[in-house]
Amino acid sequence: MADKILILTGDAAETLEVFYPYHRLQEAGYEVHIGAPEKRKLQFVVHDFVDGFDTYTEKLGHTWDADIAFADVNPEDYVAIVVPGGRAPEYIRNNEDAKRIVRHFFERNEPVAALCHGPLLLAAAGVLQGRTSSAYPELAVDVETAGGIFENGGGVVDGNLVTGRAWPDNGTWMKAFLDVLEGAKVTA
Repeated sequence: MADKILILTGDAAETLEVFYPYHRLQEAGYEVHIGAPEKRKLQFVVHDFVDGFDTYTEKLGHTWDADIAFADVNPEDYVAIVVPGGRAPEYIRNNEDAKRIVRHFFERNEPVAALCHGPLLLAAAGVLQGRTSSAYPELAVDVETAGGIFENGGGVVDGNLVTGRAWPDNGTWMKAFLDVLEGAKVTA
């Protein structure tokens, strides 16, 4: 039976930031579950960059079923977690069960990957103090306010934590995460 990895997300998650790790980790042999505030169909979005805009644009993306509600997650069933970006982290960071799950992995120094706005959940869970984290660059202030050290990079590794800026970093981010999984002797 393959080791399981949990993706913590919800509506308005960035499609590429959910699907890339979902499929890449499956390809590596892991069983991957989507966790969300409720077990139901989620609506993802597509963020893109447009010349002349100060920020990204957002369009509707794919839909996907969540496998499990955060409240039903036993973190001991998983070897690692992934927190993709988009707008989902802005509201799942208020979910006590999402924060409980994140704290479990940090307390045990087990592998965690977060991308783009994903570190907002880590900040809300109180686990960034003294940790180096990347994020969408405009969130540097959020990382630093939570006591973290912001690094503007695509595959930033700080012990068990692997972070990146946004979906253009998917390749370097997941490569670094797979290396952390291997280093932690977490194999599919």
